[in-house]
Amino acid sequence: MLDGLQSLLADVYHVDLEHDVRDFLVTDPRFLALSTTDDGRVTREKLLVHQDGDDLDLALFLDDELLARLAERDPVAALGEENLADFCLALEGVSHFVYLAWNARADRSVTLLEMELQAEIDKYITARVLLARQQSAQLDALFQRLFAAPLFDDDLSPGELQRYRDATRFAGAFVRSLESRFEPGLPAPEMTRELRDFWRLPQPDKLSHINRAQFA
Repeated sequence: MLDGLQSLLADVYHVDLEHDVRDFLVTDPRFLALSTTDDGRVTREKLLVHQDGDDLDLALFLDDELLARLAERDPVAALGEENLADFCLALEGVSHFVYLAWNARADRSVTLLEMELQAEIDKYITARVLLARQQSAQLDALFQRLFAAPLFDDDLSPGELQRYRDATRFAGAFVRSLESRFEPGLPAPEMTRELRDFWRLPQPDKLSHINRAQFA
């Protein structure tokens, strides 16, 4: 399932990533204690990052129970209300991994807000592609489901909460602009080109693009 999500992101954004996310997967929660940002909060998904000079070590933690549920209800085969939340968690982790690994290979730094913003957009785009392929009626309510009333962890610090709120707000504005300009279903060629260009922009240019797109 995870390689299916990575392949989907690679196809959407036309990126060639030499690393397989499954080779970086850990499920033992004790690995979370190795993170420099570990705060003891219970989490089911987290990208662990350690940089030492030019060397970057990555590991993607996903909870065993989360993976077990997704194995039973594979969203690549059928995405619906019963597995959407789990799909979003797993996709967020894969998105972070793909985005950070690609930028690291290009010797580009990224911010936490940039990664969260891209992950929120990736959730929508990948879910849209899957639902369109599956000819699901839930495609019509996708924006509402993901952006209308987002829920945030009560244990987030004020800074983390603000970052997640900002990422969701910016992503929602961008997705709304896409929905206003392109027909529902699989992304049209013009939409795909915009998504690929956007994915490669640094954070300031991403935010500028969103502001322009809102009023296009």
